[in-house]
Amino acid sequence: MKFLRSRFTPIIILSAIIAMQACKAKKIAQKPTPPVAVSTPAPAPQPKLVVEAKPTPAPVQKPDLNIDQVKIQFDFNSSILKTDSYAILDQLASQIKLYSNATYFLNGYASIEGTAEHNLILSRDRANAVKTYLVNAGINAGSLKTKGFGTRHPIADNSTEAGKVLNRRVEIKTK
Repeated sequence: MKFLRSRFTPIIILSAIIAMQACKAKKIAQKPTPPVAVSTPAPAPQPKLVVEAKPTPAPVQKPDLNIDQVKIQFDFNSSILKTDSYAILDQLASQIKLYSNATYFLNGYASIEGTAEHNLILSRDRANAVKTYLVNAGINAGSLKTKGFGTRHPIADNSTEAGKVLNRRVEIKTK
């Protein structure tokens, strides 16, 4: 007992307690923790994605005006549009706007009076007069191609006045 009463006794006891606590702490720290069983709920059913079918657009109606049959008439030796052509050209412009991705050919013609060179220039001027009117009506100039044919390709007899009147024209064609 003498050993227990020595002056080192409290230090020894204290050291032993600290050592025991340290060992206890180590053992606790070294013990692996058991995995916790977590119950995961079943995934909620995903709603089915419903895709609504879009209605197909109705096909664009063909123009009422047969563009390939349009003929704009001109007076003798003139490339100025007649006032009665305005209504036809306005209707034509509205039809072209419906089919703006097409190319339109404005072919100018002349009657037999005058020189071949003059009639070729006159027929080009007539085609350009129609183009200018259509562009001013809102048609894209790039979709309008002009060409003058002079006296070639008459649609009537150039030996009569009535035939000459019919040959002074601009025809509109599409491709």
